[in-house]
Order: sequence, then structure tokens, then C-alpha cells
Amino acid sequence: MKISDRRVIVTGAGSGIGRELALRFGAAGGTLALVGRRADALEDTATQVRASGGTAHVIPADLADRSAPDRVVAEAVQLLGGLDILVNNAGNVRAGDLESLSQNDIEAMVDIDLLAPILLTRAALPHLRAAGEGLVLGIASGIALVALPYYSVYSAVKAGLAHFDESLRRELLDTGTRVVTVYPGATATPMMDSSDAGEDLGFGRRPVSDVVDDIVAGIEADLLEINTALESRRAMQELNRTDVAAVDKALQPRLAALRAAVSGHRSI
Repeated sequence: MKISDRRVIVTGAGSGIGRELALRFGAAGGTLALVGRRADALEDTATQVRASGGTAHVIPADLADRSAPDRVVAEAVQLLGGLDILVNNAGNVRAGDLESLSQNDIEAMVDIDLLAPILLTRAALPHLRAAGEGLVLGIASGIALVALPYYSVYSAVKAGLAHFDESLRRELLDTGTRVVTVYPGATATPMMDSSDAGEDLGFGRRPVSDVVDDIVAGIEADLLEINTALESRRAMQELNRTDVAAVDKALQPRLAALRAAVSGHRSI
């Protein structure tokens, strides 16, 4: 699938992976609906998209509002004249031991990282099928492949998104609509700014442009899953698949350091 001249909804388009994806779709002649909570950040992305030759519309929305997904898709389809691609990128993170997490932060991760993509996709499917070659792009996380300590809820919702994508992909076989799941490793985005965990703790960060290079290449190569993690993290992912106890053993000596490094990691 080529990304050129597509009508695209990008959630979480105000920064990070969402913004960079919007710029790539815009540079390829795309017409975009940019969705997020901060209108000013969306307008900044829209300005950059237009400068690259694309067309951009801004739809400020709090996707935690249960009525927002249907409204956002309806407004986007009207603005774009249809829909080819839905990018479920918006996400929140709050790290820390489970007992320290507030109910509000837990609900925010469930609402934005899992429920909103499900509702957006349900609303978008008729329009994606009508396009003839639709795509749902789910931005999960490497933490969906290796559930790390102090990310219990974030691991759960990102794994949930990945399995939602996998199930839906099979549900939509032979319909013309594809579902692709992305597993980013740690990426140098504003979402990571409040974390002090670095490469020594397995959080070596890749530039966002490199990560999006991998995503675009994966879409155009018709991959079903796109893993952008560093090789060191992929080694842990493989070990977790074959010997989970070995991963536990490897993490145990670093628990205190990891807890201290990520206790302030919050984007909500």
C-alpha cells in the first residue's frame, strides 16, 4: 500500500509520532484530519503539513469523552470527503507501582489508549470499506510485547490494543481493509520527557524520524506488524517469548533503579 494522496485521520497529532506521521502523509499529498486535545499544538502541526504540500484540518477533541469518537469520525469524513486511513496514535502513560496510581490516571489510560481506538475504529470501518483499500494503523508499544514493572496498566492497555488489532485484522480478511500494528520502542518524543530511564535500563531512545521511517516502510511493504525497537530490546522480546522466568531474573537486580527512574513518567 502506498501512502500517497490518502485521506487520513491522525489522533495524537500534536506532537511525537503522531505529528511526524502527519507530516509524512502530508508530504505525500495527503488530506488530513488532525485530532488531539490541544488546538494550538494541532494548528502547529497543520501549518507544517500545509508547508509540505498537504492539506490539514484540525479537530480538537478529548477522546476520553465517550461521545467524541463518533463525532470526530463524522466530522473528519465530511471534511476529507471520505477516509482511507485511521491512525490510532493518541495515548497516555503513567508509570509507577500500581498502588501509587490514582484511579483517574488508570481510567485515563484505559479510555485513551484502549477504548478510544476501539470506538474510533468502529465508527471508521464503513468509510474505510467504502474506500476500497482502507487501513487501520494502531500504534501500540514494545511494552505490549514485554510487560515491564511499574507499567502494569500501560502494558495492559497497549497489549489490549495489539490484540484488538490482531483480532480485527482477521475479521476483515478479504474486505480490502487492512489492520497494521506498530510496536515502538522508546522514542525521543515529549511523551518520554518525564522519564529518567535511559539505555542502561533498556530505554535507549530512537529519533522519532527514524521510527516513522520504519513505519512508512512497513506500510508500503504490506507488513502486518512493525517493530521499531532497538536490537537490545528485541533480544529481550525474544527471551520473553521463550523464557519469561529469565526475563524476571534479568530485571530483578534493576527494580529499584527502574522504579526511581520512571516514577515521574506521566503524560496525562
